Amino acid sequence: MLRQLEEEKVFKDPVHNSIYVQDATIWGLINTPEFQRLRRIRQLGTSYLTFHGAEHSRFSHSLGVYEITRKIISQFERNRYKDWPQGEKLVSLCASLLHDVGHGPFSHSIEQVFRTDHEEWTCEIILGETGINRILKEVDPAFPEQVAAVIRKTYDKPIVVSLVSSQMDADRMDYLLRDAYFTGVNYGTFDLDRILRVLRPHQGQIVVKESGMHAVEDYLMSRYQMYWQIYFHPVTRSSEILLRQIFRRAEELHRAGYRFGFLLPPLEQLLRGTMTVNSYLALDEAMVQTAFGQWMHERDPLLAELCRRFLNRRLYKYVPLEQPDETLAERLRTEWRKIGLDPDYHLEMDTPTDLPYDVYKPGAQPDTSDKAPVLVLDAKERLTEISLKSDIIRSIAGLHTGKYYIYYPDDLVRPHAPRLNRETRDLLGL
Repeated sequence: MLRQLEEEKVFKDPVHNSIYVQDATIWGLINTPEFQRLRRIRQLGTSYLTFHGAEHSRFSHSLGVYEITRKIISQFERNRYKDWPQGEKLVSLCASLLHDVGHGPFSHSIEQVFRTDHEEWTCEIILGETGINRILKEVDPAFPEQVAAVIRKTYDKPIVVSLVSSQMDADRMDYLLRDAYFTGVNYGTFDLDRILRVLRPHQGQIVVKESGMHAVEDYLMSRYQMYWQIYFHPVTRSSEILLRQIFRRAEELHRAGYRFGFLLPPLEQLLRGTMTVNSYLALDEAMVQTAFGQWMHERDPLLAELCRRFLNRRLYKYVPLEQPDETLAERLRTEWRKIGLDPDYHLEMDTPTDLPYDVYKPGAQPDTSDKAPVLVLDAKERLTEISLKSDIIRSIAGLHTGKYYIYYPDDLVRPHAPRLNRETRDLLGL
């Protein structure tokens, strides 16, 4: 049940101009400690080391996703579309607002090293003894489970899930516009207002009116460009590699019984694999970077070096390859050992397969783990997957081609160049 605030709340926003909150439940959720923590989690992880403006937070992104969802539902209600299920507005708005509340500091890097999942943490926070849970239970004791089901994509009305998680969800639309704005590029811009006008609820899913297909083409092309120009930028990947290596080295030392000079309890629980909801919520990027600042002076020289590199932006140099080459990688590992470097930490061959972002996939279906495709609704109410109608989308759909890179610390390798074989020197430009 929606409970109107006595006075509408308005957030000024550089992407949407204004974000409007009229419901008391939404306002209560925004003011919980768990949601306010997202102010201390960057939306783009380490991308600020590549694009200096990319300091925006998951707090602002989450508000943006809520606002886009609110606009979509308002448009459905205003036009009285019969295929939009009544009574689903609040659960949709809450799930949109809370979809990222389980993100940790530099979350995708932490997830890879410690094998965690931010969506699982989101549901733990929604269902645990938290301020968010208390606010949701004021609606109905079963309401937290309903919101968690939307996040898990198990909610009994797929159309609600698709607002938050689909190939054209509010999440993607906000982060493309927001990330483009704060990185200072134009790749991610598209006509959001036009897209919102041509979305339709139809037979339990959200589709696009055929007259708006060109606006959707622009949106999908923006995704493609942002994927390669921002999310897979090789400098950002270099910083992510360093970050993962710091966490990996810290975990390795902890397992070996190493006594850290500085280790706050939430970080120790992270390394030990015994995180609780409360300790996870205590983790933010300020805490992690404080730890890195202290670890710069640790007795372990490798951990200290990695932290100095990350905090002082002394990133690894990269060299592009046409394709992965395990023979080359093994040869480099052997040479690294010969010159006294650790190939597990001073060498990495990177590929584009582990990204949390992806390009458009036309073959995805609603009943699979992949997100449902974009469907176009024509004047005769026939549905067609968009790549079958668009040459532009067909040309980029599913493409994952890209360069592979070797990353290494040039300042440590270059002094030993005479000891490397000719092929290696030529590859690295030494």
